[in-house]
Amino acid sequence: MATRMMTPTALDDVAKAIIEQLQQDGRRSYAAIGKAVGLSEAAVRQRVAKLLDVGIIQIVAVTDPLQVGFTRTAMVGVIVNGDVEAVAEAVADYPEVDYVVITAGGFDLLVELVVEDDEHLLELVNGRIRALPDVQRAEVFVYLKLRKQTYTWGTR
Repeated sequence: MATRMMTPTALDDVAKAIIEQLQQDGRRSYAAIGKAVGLSEAAVRQRVAKLLDVGIIQIVAVTDPLQVGFTRTAMVGVIVNGDVEAVAEAVADYPEVDYVVITAGGFDLLVELVVEDDEHLLELVNGRIRALPDVQRAEVFVYLKLRKQTYTWGTR
């Protein structure tokens, strides 16, 4: 999924409360959200539609990779000689990659990926990422245990 650069949107307290309700349970009914935030079901429906339309929120199913057969998650730090954006675009096209960010510091890119096993990890990193023309180095950080992962930023 490509991200788009947007001008930050000021959210009122009601919009933040609606978002927090959906972050707790993305399947929560508009009626239940309305009761919690003091709006009618129709008003919540309209507000959620607007938040979706302008790209402030997405409502998606988040899977547990282990439960669906992906046993290895890793972060790859990539150093690029050349066009960082071109390498970022190429890496972002790999289906195993779920996060790509251009950074300042020791690495030009940070890439999070989820794969079936170590063989798949080796094929992706060695066979595809390191094989890209402008990649100088790719350092792999294998996740041993996920301690915290949230999607609740943006309302506090």
